[in-house]
Amino acid sequence: PNNHQSNAGQALVMLLMYMMIAIIVTSASVMLIIVNSRATDSLYQGSNAHSIAESGAETAMIKLVRDSNYTGETLSVDNGEAIITVTGSNPKTIISRGTLNNFTRSVQVIVDTSNNRITATSWIEL
Repeated sequence: PNNHQSNAGQALVMLLMYMMIAIIVTSASVMLIIVNSRATDSLYQGSNAHSIAESGAETAMIKLVRDSNYTGETLSVDNGEAIITVTGSNPKTIISRGTLNNFTRSVQVIVDTSNNRITATSWIEL
């Protein structure tokens, strides 16, 4: 009888050990999913902020064709905004800063505006 009670106690201890290991593994897996989800969201928002900045630069180029005195504006794009500034005479420098939530990306475009044409000579992310 005494031996039977000892085996039952060992089984209970083993069961508790397996349950604790399962809880630890499950918790670690959930934390990994949360961290990866946040990283993916950050990457997505950063990429969208870059797209907004490029949209602002393209808009500035179109507006420079129509009006050579265009100096920039703040433009709403999707859920973000592009802040556009145009400086210089020829070549002109367009800086477009795209912002989405807490993410900001900037693009600088150097354009040549001679002969009633606009040509991008440089396009870089800042």
